[in-house]
Amino acid sequence: MVAIGLFASPSLGSTGGHCDNNLLTHERKAGATQRTSFTKAVKAGVNMVFGSDAGVYSHGENGKQFNHMVKFGMAELRALQNAAINSATLLKQNTQLGSLEAGKLADITAVKGNPLKDISMMEKVTFVMKDGKVEKQ
Repeated sequence: MVAIGLFASPSLGSTGGHCDNNLLTHERKAGATQRTSFTKAVKAGVNMVFGSDAGVYSHGENGKQFNHMVKFGMAELRALQNAAINSATLLKQNTQLGSLEAGKLADITAVKGNPLKDISMMEKVTFVMKDGKVEKQ
């Protein structure tokens, strides 16, 4: 993947709460394999984007994905870059999105703490600006 520039979109959430016992046992085994593969991909330098886990987490709780990424070996900065710069690059939108620069769309998410020191801050978004318009404050 690294050699040819492919991107992975990991989804590290658990569906355990929505499973019967047989499916839950399978999910635990598959989840362990998935997390091991994620850790190997991080160490190998695979390009990644932020998977939302839509359908696994309740709406608005996809910030939990950051915690999983860090727990299984990714640096906080790289997890944040996956959600912004890498996602914009994969979608070929990096001239308009993905970083704060003059001339780009003003899409900003803010938290009260420093996510480089505590990535769980990304679960407590306090400010959102979309296209230069404040959506949450």
